[in-house]
Amino acid sequence: MATEALITLDRNRRGGRPTIRGTRIAVADILGWLAAGMSHEEIISDFPELQEADIRAALAYAADRERHSLIAAE
Repeated sequence: MATEALITLDRNRRGGRPTIRGTRIAVADILGWLAAGMSHEEIISDFPELQEADIRAALAYAADRERHSLIAAE
């Protein structure tokens, strides 16, 4: 499944922050858990509605946003 299909933006959900398809779990939440040292398995165990593809999509989304911010700054 493409990253775009897994990440959704809905201004009525989590203040318009990017979330994982139909959940209230924000991309920033996943990034924070990873930064805090949680493994993919721990995140999925705590949030069984997530799949490995969701975590990878969150990482890809963040990487893409970073690439675009660097391009815009040039």
